[in-house]
Amino acid sequence: MNFNTNEKINQVSENTLVIGIDIAKHKHFACAVDDRGRVLQKSFPIFQSRIGFEAFYERLLALKQAHEKQEILVGFEPTGHYWMNLAAFLTQYGIPFVMVNPMHVNRSKELDNNLQTKNDQKDALVIARLMRDGRFSYPRILEGVEAELRNGATLRAKIQEDLNALHNRMIRWLDRFFPEFTHVFKNFVKMAFAVLEKTPLPIDIQGKTPEELLFLYRQVEGMKNPHLTKAKQLIELAPQSIGLQEGLVMARFEIATLLTQYHMMQAQLDDLSNKLSELAHQMTDYDYLASVPGIGDVTIVELLSEVGSLTQYEHPRQLIKLAGLTLRENSSGQQKGQKRISKRGRRKLRALLFRVMMPLIRHNPAFKQYHEYYTSRTVNPLRKKQSIVVLCGKLLKILHALCKKKQRFNEQQMMKDFTTLQAAA
Repeated sequence: MNFNTNEKINQVSENTLVIGIDIAKHKHFACAVDDRGRVLQKSFPIFQSRIGFEAFYERLLALKQAHEKQEILVGFEPTGHYWMNLAAFLTQYGIPFVMVNPMHVNRSKELDNNLQTKNDQKDALVIARLMRDGRFSYPRILEGVEAELRNGATLRAKIQEDLNALHNRMIRWLDRFFPEFTHVFKNFVKMAFAVLEKTPLPIDIQGKTPEELLFLYRQVEGMKNPHLTKAKQLIELAPQSIGLQEGLVMARFEIATLLTQYHMMQAQLDDLSNKLSELAHQMTDYDYLASVPGIGDVTIVELLSEVGSLTQYEHPRQLIKLAGLTLRENSSGQQKGQKRISKRGRRKLRALLFRVMMPLIRHNPAFKQYHEYYTSRTVNPLRKKQSIVVLCGKLLKILHALCKKKQRFNEQQMMKDFTTLQAAA
């Protein structure tokens, strides 16, 4: 990442061949311009295949020679995941590439002809001209452990989504066939799963004694001490159940299937979480991040999977911008608008910071004092959510400093800084 726009503009000189690419699933479109934005090659297709990429590379070399250019700069808007294969190919050949914000492309396409037309050929030219103006960013291509963490964290999020979906399906099943079940079990604890496995329907419970139910539930793996009280409650509620009485054969099959899928996915999730924790321990950032009280393995894995090593960032402002926590303001003339966060960044990273900050301001004395100060100071007191946003940015600054300076978190130093802040106010 680079915050100096002039340097970006200077990177595109009269010796640079600028290639803008509009990314699609099967066929991309590329357009070549010079440093003045003049079209050197109208939009042409690039097929998403080895043959297509090789033909594109040969065309780049031909354009470079034909227009007497010494450098090539390729840029594209990151559409989904379809750009990744082309980016990996360009990296193999040592061709630098940059990213153009899709929102910039969308808002700039009417500048040339004042038409709302959208097509791949036009977008490729818009991307190339945005690159010429220095309106691009330098992507970080994750490698090694960082790439493994990103892929693993993405997979874990998907498995968790599937688990939540299965949980909702089991709730729906209970609402139809045994709605009183949730009066006994508020959550899906071990005994709840044992009940669904051995006696899923009210008729399976009727006529049995508490001891008979406990004997059945102890046969379930991992269920050693089922609660007698819960068994008595089930026996009391089963005869009064309003659950459906028809279609019970398939109802049993359905809940058995859901339970099998749930247990399998939960085992996969646990195994994957252990592997991700092992990967995170391999990164030098891990020990410094773990030194902050309130930040555990899961948080560190998610943070490193989102941003990679924090030492790769020159300034913490880059991390704050990546999280979409930079402030924006709408003001005109004498009208002063409210400042809000831009939300232009990684949504998962921003959500992670909010989840981490809530327990920190409750249990970490240093962050708790900062939060109380921001929300109760006499001059410009912040609302609770505003204070949390400020502290999320501060946490990123602290984590960046710890990893850069290779130091562990020092709560006394943070408290000392707080005292200095109070004195200055």
